[in-house]
This record gives sequence, C-alpha cells and structure tokens, in this order.
Amino acid sequence: MNKLLPSPWLSFGLFCGWLLLTRSTSAGQIALGLLAALVLPPLFAPLRPPPGPLRRWGRLAALIARVGRDVVLSAVQVARGIVRARRQPPQGRFVIVPLELRDEHGLAALAMITAVVPGTVWCELAPDRSALLVHVFDVDDEAAFVAAFKRDYEHPLAEVYA
Repeated sequence: MNKLLPSPWLSFGLFCGWLLLTRSTSAGQIALGLLAALVLPPLFAPLRPPPGPLRRWGRLAALIARVGRDVVLSAVQVARGIVRARRQPPQGRFVIVPLELRDEHGLAALAMITAVVPGTVWCELAPDRSALLVHVFDVDDEAAFVAAFKRDYEHPLAEVYA
C-alpha cells in the first residue's frame, strides 16, 4: 500500500483540490482527479524531505497559540500605522536577527511564522544559517525586536525541533 499511496493525505488533497478547481464531479473529472492523486505523489516522493523530529508537543501548541495572538495584534498595529502614516510615518527597516536555530524544518517553520505575522517579511537567510534579514513595518528599538523575535519564535522552535 505504501508504494501505491506513499502519502495518502497528499493524494486525498490532490483529488479534492482537482475537483474543487475544475468545479465538476463528472466521471471524466473524477477519473482525472484519481489519476493525479495516484500518479503525482509517487512521482514526486524523492523530492520530499524526510519529516522533522517533532518533540515537545505542548510547546508546539503554545507556539501556535502565540502566533495566532501575534497575527491579530500585529494586524491591529499595522492598521493603526497605516491610518496615522501621514502624521507619524512608520519606522520600517531591515533588521538582522542572529540565529541559533539550524534545523531545516525549524527554519521553514520560522519562515512561515514570519510570513504570516503582519508587518514582518522574511527577506534573506545567511548561507551559513547564522543570521536572518527581516523587514519590519514599524520598529523603534531593533534590539528589543530581535530579543522578542528570538524569545517568542526561535527558542520555542529550537525546543520543538531539538
């Protein structure tokens, strides 16, 4: 069964995605969706990285809750910054964050967190993975931002992927 369906959830997602994109449940579209769901996962299996070593599930749940809270709070802060931009322009700048996290799965999760939190953009990762360049919409104190970024995101991810 593993050779036919190396990733059953991916196959299921491809099949459902196919039907949603075509907006049809005709016999031909169902057949094409099944074909895509059966052919694509084994074809691309060598390209998929091995799963990461997740540890400390409680810490992961707390991190997810923290990111959800930060998304809402940051969206409000960015909206306020946009509204008051004529009177007090935001102090957007690039910030270099030194990294201790080296795990590829942890860095990928950090990239997703940075992308989903309004007001922050992951710009560049140093080739040796020692530093991250982040653009911040409005920051007064770079050192405080770096400390909060490491405390809130990098350190919990290092614990989860240790």
